[in-house]
Amino acid sequence: MSDERIEVRRTISADPSEVFRVLRDPKGHVAIDSSGMLMSATGDPVGAVGDEFVVHMDRESLGDRPMGRYDVTVKIAAYEPDREIAWTIVGVSRPVIGHVFGYRVEPAAGGSLVTSYYDWSDIHPEWRAKNVFPIISEQALKATLGILARTVQDGDGAG
Repeated sequence: MSDERIEVRRTISADPSEVFRVLRDPKGHVAIDSSGMLMSATGDPVGAVGDEFVVHMDRESLGDRPMGRYDVTVKIAAYEPDREIAWTIVGVSRPVIGHVFGYRVEPAAGGSLVTSYYDWSDIHPEWRAKNVFPIISEQALKATLGILARTVQDGDGAG
């Protein structure tokens, strides 16, 4: 972990395919979000680098910036079925921010070892100058993994 990347891990009692089913589904992202910013999503489950979906956001849950409700387009930047998914946000902010969120999923005794990561090391210099990163904390990533664990262990999934 660096000063511009957060990684957290958790073993989840579910097969990698069950975990990945939630992670590739836009509704799954909303279901497991611990920040409260993700309100709903529009789009189909992703299956390749370059796939996109829209997330309807509400920044007020963080209480840090008066942005209200807005939409972001999530663009898949890494995709390996049942192993890794990562994305960046496009189409809203100018210049494009360049931060990346993702998950790595590895088979483990009793289920899956899931690593959640948030990397802002390649953000655009204009955004770096604003000194607002990280937007999501290490604790929020840990909480999201807890919600993911509950979701797949209960068989409640995304949709």
